[in-house]
Amino acid sequence: MTTPRTFRIAAIPADGIGKEVVAAGRQVLDALAADSTGGTDAFALDWQEFDWGCEYYARTGKMMADDGLDQLKDFDAIYFGAVGWPTVPDDVSLWGLRLRICQNFDQWANVRPVHFLPGVISPLRKADDTELDWVVVRENSEGEYAGLGGRNLSGRGPGGEVAVQSSLFTEVGCERIIRFAFDLARTRTRRKVSSVTKSNAQQYGMVLWDDVFKRVAAEYPDVETESVLVDAMSAKFVLRPEDLSVVVASNLNADILSDLGSALAGSLGLAASANLNPERRFPSMFEPVHGSAPDIAGQGLANPIGAVGSAALMLEHFGLPDQAARLNKAIEKTTAAGVLTRDVGGSATTDEVTKTLIDALTP
Repeated sequence: MTTPRTFRIAAIPADGIGKEVVAAGRQVLDALAADSTGGTDAFALDWQEFDWGCEYYARTGKMMADDGLDQLKDFDAIYFGAVGWPTVPDDVSLWGLRLRICQNFDQWANVRPVHFLPGVISPLRKADDTELDWVVVRENSEGEYAGLGGRNLSGRGPGGEVAVQSSLFTEVGCERIIRFAFDLARTRTRRKVSSVTKSNAQQYGMVLWDDVFKRVAAEYPDVETESVLVDAMSAKFVLRPEDLSVVVASNLNADILSDLGSALAGSLGLAASANLNPERRFPSMFEPVHGSAPDIAGQGLANPIGAVGSAALMLEHFGLPDQAARLNKAIEKTTAAGVLTRDVGGSATTDEVTKTLIDALTP
């Protein structure tokens, strides 16, 4: 019998429905791990949960422990829920937890697949008879979310304060995410990379991005390329999505476009993501795209599919593609059977979808 590989996972449910979907994802992952024993890709998971988030902030005035990064750095991965609650300013909650982890662990590649699932109605008419599948690659360490700037001159009185927010584009940062996108494109049926900027208006940082894209593209003659302004790409997501394969963009532009893609696929509740440190110097973090959804938190209405899809990305990162494929197939079986939460037109609860996902793991 093959000894299963054991992976240490830090679970951070954080806020709102993050708690519900992380719990659901853990149930599905544990069921998959239990069924993997004896195979060549057998695995086991050693979980440790951290109670950081807005409730922790209410108790301590901090979103995570002072030594939180030291506590996390030796885990194999981080499984994250969602951050944010009405009692804590969004910039405090995000920067105090999720972005603190992403930036300090140099999780510079954010991968967000856009999957159109069977049984889920898309607002795109084209999705009814056209196979659509693409992935958004987001630069996750600098750009518009570099956190450079400040507020000053409040002493002038009401209306006199000044805020400066600077975007940061480095040649190293641009090249590594663009090269990542090209390498990913080589693994897909359609070998194409679409680069997205707004370089006609942002003539320094995004022109640097364009220049690096052209230089790197020359090393991948087998990959089709295009450069598209972000406003035009927003339209293309709706009007010509069949022409997309890998879309690479800056931190802000890819954040917005990936949410648009998920909405076109049916719901942000379906969307998975991976925050990767490809060099594996630090643990990578896997999380659903949706937010904490305070309006439905604790009611059993949350869609766990984004969290389970993120778990599949985690298994791929661990070198377990067959197990990841089992998870993705279980997702497709579940939605095809019409077991859907409210956000995608169904009436199933979080627990009902979770149970169906586990039952669908059986070959």
